[in-house]
Amino acid sequence: MSDNKLIEAYNDLMGHLYEVMDDGIHSLANALEKAKEKTSEIGGVTQEELSKISDYVKRDVEHAAHALNEDGTDDLSEWLKFDIDLIENFALDAFMSVADKTSIELAKLKTLAEQNTYHSGEVTGPGTFVCDQCNKEIAFKTTSVIPKCPACGADTFVRC
Repeated sequence: MSDNKLIEAYNDLMGHLYEVMDDGIHSLANALEKAKEKTSEIGGVTQEELSKISDYVKRDVEHAAHALNEDGTDDLSEWLKFDIDLIENFALDAFMSVADKTSIELAKLKTLAEQNTYHSGEVTGPGTFVCDQCNKEIAFKTTSVIPKCPACGADTFVRC
């Protein structure tokens, strides 16, 4: 699958997740399953690809919700490490709504959220990442595929 298809699938899944969670009765896990069903109906991705994209969305939403819950603010710019006005083509309201609704659920998963490692080739939402090897920061202003580190070629990162 091309990077553009992965990015499109990520954004479609995020939009469906926002719609499902808008009713307020679903946990992130339940809502994600319903959003996967809706995204699958659109077609264009295999179940394996959809499962992988679902994992990426879950990771990003949990990390955002954890960060927002931990510091008690809703400052997305601080979490992203850049000005939110620079974000293009991303359903920011949907992402933040899902992250906010997930923050209570994530309070229980604090340890897990702190251990998230991102790998080259994975899709992620906007944010700033630091290479595990050389501490080089890379920032994404749109949904993107994580490349190898441009400084050292390593393939693992943490969101800062």
